Amino acid sequence: MTKLQWGMIGGGEGSQIGPAHRLGAGLDGLFKFTAGALDHRPEEGIGYGRRLGLGDRAYGSWQDMLAGEKAQDNPIDIVTVATPNSTHFEITKAFLEGGFHVLCEKPMTMTVEEGEEIVKIARATGKICAVNYGYSGYSLVRHMKAMIARGDLGKIRLVNAEFAHGHHADAADADNPRVRWRYDPAQAGVSAQFADCGIHALHMASFVTGQDVTKLSADTVSCIDVRVLEDDAMVNFRMDGGTVGRLWTSSIAIGRQHGLGIQVFGEKGGLRWSQEQPNQLYYMPLGERLQVIERGEANLSPEADRTSRVTIGHAEGMPLAFANIYTDLAEAIWARKDSRSIDPAADLYPRAEDGLRSMAAVFAVAQSGKEDGAWCDARPPMFR
Repeated sequence: MTKLQWGMIGGGEGSQIGPAHRLGAGLDGLFKFTAGALDHRPEEGIGYGRRLGLGDRAYGSWQDMLAGEKAQDNPIDIVTVATPNSTHFEITKAFLEGGFHVLCEKPMTMTVEEGEEIVKIARATGKICAVNYGYSGYSLVRHMKAMIARGDLGKIRLVNAEFAHGHHADAADADNPRVRWRYDPAQAGVSAQFADCGIHALHMASFVTGQDVTKLSADTVSCIDVRVLEDDAMVNFRMDGGTVGRLWTSSIAIGRQHGLGIQVFGEKGGLRWSQEQPNQLYYMPLGERLQVIERGEANLSPEADRTSRVTIGHAEGMPLAFANIYTDLAEAIWARKDSRSIDPAADLYPRAEDGLRSMAAVFAVAQSGKEDGAWCDARPPMFR
């Protein structure tokens, strides 16, 4: 199979997220890194791109890249947008309208209205717009989803998700420019910690249960009082399948490193998974002993087998989870190229609709927090 052509905007030299995307996209040999506008500083972006082998398809700006790729005989098939949050909408919109598939870093947009526009454009153009909730690519997260879907836990009663770290807990560091912007409404929007980390936990709750959030109630607080936006939030939510949800997210939880985890409780059993120990899924069937499911062991679900790459007992980390998202996207792109009516990965990779639902939840959390925990509709208007 001919490799798909892949491009990237942002993720330049020194970027935290760029290497994970380049590793993930290249791992299975499905994509060739062909083009990029890797830095907002044109000379640095072109230089770094050429060092990575892009040649004259290393561009100084995303606008130059869009024009240049539209003029190519063999243009990129998909572009990853890994730029600052406030630029996601403009770039994603332009590339979708230009005829390209897009994988956008989260949050997909800064407003619900922008998110609805992206969904409409993706539907109208027939182009894929995916959002990088990359943690949903972990093998045992896929297995958790499969177990719930086939009824191993029975009706799901409760999901408890969290994403708590302590890396912004030092009040003396509150004026550090690399930290301060996250809590500045002019740069971050209406939410800080929930928009940064909480939406990952919320998306995972929806991903594994197959249910969408309908309403929520939030208690938000700035534990470091000079911050305008929240650094800790506790969110109660309800899902359209009847499941009750609880979510805690924090950036002042000293001792926590990454802190993404999820527990799901049904009528017939419970499941527990943590991103810092991704090779184990804990399963407690009702009235039986606790089972530890190991990534890579025999007789797991096809969804887990498909996304497990290394022999049992060896760790698989974030870049491999990203690689599973890229594999999903490759299958989806090839399905379109082959004019197949069925997208084999349609329910696996996070889509523009997921990005829109996340943004609606961000605004609902901000509203509820200001109204002392009042219950707010968490659905975007177009899905009500």
